[in-house]
Amino acid sequence: MKSIGKAGLAIGSALLLAACSGGSTGGTAAGGATSAGGPASKATPSEVPFGPVLSKNIDPVNSALAQIPGAKSLSDFDAVLSTLGTAAHSAYRALDIADAPAAVTEDRHDLAIALSVFQDDVAGVRGAIKARDVCALSSAEAKLGASQGLASVSALLTKLAAAGYSASLTVPELPKQQSRSLDNGTMVSTGKLRGEGVFKVDNGGKTDAVVSLVLNGKTVHSMFVAKGQKASIEGVEDGTYDVYVSEGADWDSATKAFTQSCAFTKFEDNFPFETGSTSTSWSITLQPVADGNAKTNDVDPNSFPQP
Repeated sequence: MKSIGKAGLAIGSALLLAACSGGSTGGTAAGGATSAGGPASKATPSEVPFGPVLSKNIDPVNSALAQIPGAKSLSDFDAVLSTLGTAAHSAYRALDIADAPAAVTEDRHDLAIALSVFQDDVAGVRGAIKARDVCALSSAEAKLGASQGLASVSALLTKLAAAGYSASLTVPELPKQQSRSLDNGTMVSTGKLRGEGVFKVDNGGKTDAVVSLVLNGKTVHSMFVAKGQKASIEGVEDGTYDVYVSEGADWDSATKAFTQSCAFTKFEDNFPFETGSTSTSWSITLQPVADGNAKTNDVDPNSFPQP
């Protein structure tokens, strides 16, 4: 109030001086003083309605989801996930600060948080692919389908649509995660088995395994050995074999591969079977043992022989 009083005195003095000088100049000065003291006009930009903002940011997420059915390999799917993660992040950033009517302010905030969680879930699937925690397209898609962030985003968009803000996610049908197995000792691939050799396997590990006898780069016999179990192949023909082991969870018989927690190894030594006065018998353990004398090396999945 004190500063306003000083301003009033200044204007009063200006009017008095103008009156003393007389003429048209005084009128002009008085008019100028009145104009200076009047309220200033300012253009106020209109707020963008929440509905278009919502649609603008959800549409790229939908576009990325629509690319999922076209993915034919893990690398394809990983590329789609990269686009999807970027879209979810951008939507989160924009909706976190967007203006919204009071009636849906809380839902708008919750949606932004759900998009952030979904972005983290997408990053988690990409990390699982890199670490081979998921090693098949079906299991990677199933992991995405189990995303809590994705479920929350869909539910909140449904809630906003009921309030008059129509936007929704179109999520393609995604498989459920599976845990398929075979009976212990099941032959995945079987050669003639007309020999006299015996090959014994002790799988004391925590994952199922398929052990393959490979001759000249080609799989001759493969056997499923369940975790914590023992099994053997009888009737192995003469020859010098390499032994490959694939381990993991959820055995897909169609592709002859595990879809989760995959590991691929090869024994350094080969295994000769010779029929003479006695038959050959070999025994291996898949878990490390204190007095073990057989070393294994990791193998690139792309060069691993088909079981």
